Amino acid sequence: MLNRVFVIKFSEEIQHDAELISVTEFDSYSPLQRTPFSLVFRTQQKDEYYEQGIFNIIHPEEGNLELFLTPLGFDEVGMKYEAVFS
Repeated sequence: MLNRVFVIKFSEEIQHDAELISVTEFDSYSPLQRTPFSLVFRTQQKDEYYEQGIFNIIHPEEGNLELFLTPLGFDEVGMKYEAVFS
C-alpha cells in the first residue's frame, strides 16, 4: 500500500489525491496483541490545510474507510496528514 494514491474527502465538495508516504510501527506500549502504527498521507496542497477530524479515505480497489486525520505540516511537495492506530 505504500506509495499508493488514495483520495481524502474533506467535505462533500472538497477532495484531494493523497499518496501514502509512510507506515510506522511504534514500540508496543499496550497489553493488546496488536502493534500500534501510523499512516502518513501527503496531498498536493501548498498553502492550505484542514483541521484534524474524521474524513473519508477512498482507495479505488479497497473501497472507503473513515479515519481520524491530524495535519502534520507542509514539506516540499505538499501537506501531510497522519492517522494513528493504537
